Amino acid sequence: MSNIKIAPSMLSCDFSNLEKELKAIDHAGADYIHLDVMDGHFVPNITFGPPVVAAMRPHTGKVFDVHLMINPAAPYVEAFAKAGADIISIHAEADEHTHRVLQQIRALGKKAGIVLNPATPTSVLDHLMDDVDLILVMTVNPGFGGQSYISLEDKIADIRARIDKTGRDIDLQVDGGITDETAKLVKEAGANVLVAGTYVFKDGAESYADKIRTLKEV
Repeated sequence: MSNIKIAPSMLSCDFSNLEKELKAIDHAGADYIHLDVMDGHFVPNITFGPPVVAAMRPHTGKVFDVHLMINPAAPYVEAFAKAGADIISIHAEADEHTHRVLQQIRALGKKAGIVLNPATPTSVLDHLMDDVDLILVMTVNPGFGGQSYISLEDKIADIRARIDKTGRDIDLQVDGGITDETAKLVKEAGANVLVAGTYVFKDGAESYADKIRTLKEV
């Protein structure tokens, strides 16, 4: 399994100081910058679109990990790619032609991810493993930050076994309620990328490096 990567979710940062926050979380040791895009339709919240991603891009060289909680996703993939996304992840339920959208993302030169909600069965991956670079397991129901972790270690372990069977370097990411306590559980189950918002950002910039280091080492 790859080394553990931490992807702080900018959903929990101080948006009034977005440039400062990006630079602080980069300097603190973030591996990926996780960007939660919500449309108020697929999930009950609205965040930001491609122009904001493009505005963020000059302020860090870290990987932009864009999580599209929008339906449909296909019409917007190219715009997010042009805005500076490095990884674009879509929900299994968000587009009728999931395979086609994953191919669309890769054709744009970006890594493609598939997202499974807590109730989404792992069987949706049966015919997609050759077309994904990242699999994201939601351990909360998507739409809001700061929710409590849902115990899905068996599901994470199942997906880790599927990834190992392919022999490919596919990231297994977990998002939702990640803290120093739950990080241990998901890592033991096989996750190698941890998304953390509230836990990383809640105590201010002076704590970012310690929080990221703790998630990696716990």
